[in-house]
Amino acid sequence: MSSSSQRFSGLIAAMATPVTASGAVDLAMVDRLCDFLVSRGVTGVCLGGATAEYPRFESAERLDVLRRAARRLPRGTTILVAIGSASRERTLDLGRAAFDLGCQAVLLPMPLFFPYQQDDLAEYAADVASALDGPTLLYDLPQFTTGLDAATTIGLLESHPRIVGIKDSGGRLEHFPKFAAARGARPWTLLAGDDRYGLAALQTGWDGAISGLAACCPELLLALHDAFRRDDLASARRCQIHVDELIGRLAPLPTPWGVKAVLASRGLDTGPTALPLSAARRAEMASLAAWFPGWFERTGLALSPSRHDSVA
Repeated sequence: MSSSSQRFSGLIAAMATPVTASGAVDLAMVDRLCDFLVSRGVTGVCLGGATAEYPRFESAERLDVLRRAARRLPRGTTILVAIGSASRERTLDLGRAAFDLGCQAVLLPMPLFFPYQQDDLAEYAADVASALDGPTLLYDLPQFTTGLDAATTIGLLESHPRIVGIKDSGGRLEHFPKFAAARGARPWTLLAGDDRYGLAALQTGWDGAISGLAACCPELLLALHDAFRRDDLASARRCQIHVDELIGRLAPLPTPWGVKAVLASRGLDTGPTALPLSAARRAEMASLAAWFPGWFERTGLALSPSRHDSVA
């Protein structure tokens, strides 16, 4: 298990959860998605977050995915597991099982559905982190849960030894320099969760990203990170423009649906959406899948044949 002093960095892909035609978790496709992401060079994989549609699945199904991925991913791959649920007890069960199965840290989103005050969120996060024997990253997801204020986040990072960082999906640019400046000597992990601001986060000293777009187009996000690490800001900015273009095409759809459409266009069918599709939605999904290959080729990011795996 990782110590609480470990920092996580690089590009971590937020993997989609594949299902069969009947809606059951497709474990064979979990293998193929793991192979696809590793072959592209991601630092790690995040399971059970928003891109994985965590409210859709029972705890047992989520743990089946984790067991399969933990067996498939090569040694040295960072594995992070989001443990959000509708109850404290289920969250703790998921967190304990995740550590037992070898994940390096868990991501803790705030509770679903009801709005809460900041004191409620701070108490919840501290309580869960205290009960888990391993590092916890806060997961700020204000589109679907009560958002964490900057003061709440910094207070938890400063006061709780097992809360070691944050995945910030809130898209609030003012948080990037604020969290980096407050980090001081303690090695908090700062990971961007909103791909619109991936480059901005890196430029303000953040460690990397947990990226939903990397679930279906890891090459683009890796190119951005690689260009930044080489101090080639012109190339990094061009990559961010491509990221924004891809986000623009996915934006009319719920994020996991767009990711599924792109993956299908790449030969990785992750199964039906959680809800039935209208004729208009089917047309949107088909249009996105048809558009992606030509757009991807125009970016100049296609891999050489020697780096393609068997599912490309």
